Amino acid sequence: MKSAALALVPLLAALAACGSPAAAAPGTDAAAAVDAAADASLADNAGDALADAAEAASLDAPAGEVAPADVFAADVVEPHGLTVDFRAWLAAHGEDVAGLARDDLDGGSFGGRASSGQPLTHDPVIFIHGNADKALGTATGQTGWTASRAYFLQHGYTGAELYATTWGPADATLAAQQFHSRKNIMQLRHFVAAVLAYTGAAKVDIVAHSMGVTLARKVVLGGQGNDPTDGGAYTVGPALTGQVDAFVAIAGANLGLVACFMTGPTTPTCDAQNGLYPGMLAGTQVVGRSAFLDDLLAQTGYEGAFRFSLWSSVDEVIGYGDLVYGQLTSRLADQTGEIAFASAPYGHFGLKDLTAPQQLGVVLNHQAP
Repeated sequence: MKSAALALVPLLAALAACGSPAAAAPGTDAAAAVDAAADASLADNAGDALADAAEAASLDAPAGEVAPADVFAADVVEPHGLTVDFRAWLAAHGEDVAGLARDDLDGGSFGGRASSGQPLTHDPVIFIHGNADKALGTATGQTGWTASRAYFLQHGYTGAELYATTWGPADATLAAQQFHSRKNIMQLRHFVAAVLAYTGAAKVDIVAHSMGVTLARKVVLGGQGNDPTDGGAYTVGPALTGQVDAFVAIAGANLGLVACFMTGPTTPTCDAQNGLYPGMLAGTQVVGRSAFLDDLLAQTGYEGAFRFSLWSSVDEVIGYGDLVYGQLTSRLADQTGEIAFASAPYGHFGLKDLTAPQQLGVVLNHQAP
């Protein structure tokens, strides 16, 4: 593992010379960055050792509760996919049922009442996955919200209170082609609006992961968007801030990704318009950051009434201790609180799959457990 990190020494030295987001971290030199990279290489690779992750999570589970990794493999009675009742409502209200249900995928969606009139006792929770993931799954990198959904169901929620759709192709080979597109934003915006109207709830909770965090933030922020690949300027709609209770941001890249600095804005994911390009440091100012990210950063506190981030210094996808130009990229500006991790198995995917108790605690109690 350490040998892989040592191979980064020349690269890190070069980055330090050109003022990279990684090198700009206060108190971080190349050697420390190499150590961090070595530690990150020990973090979960989303499935390299799922059994080890399960064992670790079970040790942390409170007495009387089922550990999230155990729940991950548990049989859950609630059906997958949007229910017949929700589909009928979507069709009656002119929504794109196929686009939201994503029946082209195994595990493409979930949510809805088992029958018309089923009561709700909780605010509906909408889960928004990350790049190349999907609503539900078991494959490495495509576990979706399987663990979280199962845990919430075992702790008092019903299928009528838990919702997700799949944005994007759910194909890891196409991950570099995914970005904050008009199609993705508007699909999720329609889904959130549909859940609010269908359930009659005054507010929803949103739990998002990775690129799903920045997509969800734009869905809530509303306003204008600009997608040169799909008609240019468009309107998202009014802000939904007053209709979101808890917003849980897991492993988001709110300031961009160091990896995108290293490659430059050469792929849609790292694009300087709607991607995760972090810009460059000019003196003490960041210039050239993705226009989409700058739009999200222009205001604060709009994601919901209670705003929490979950992040890890050993996140192998975010990398570099979660730092971009010395700031934590997974934090939300003006957040209510955060839950931070610094060791395996809480890497990029472990942050999602192994934190169902924390997600539930934030949603219900509005405080970090």
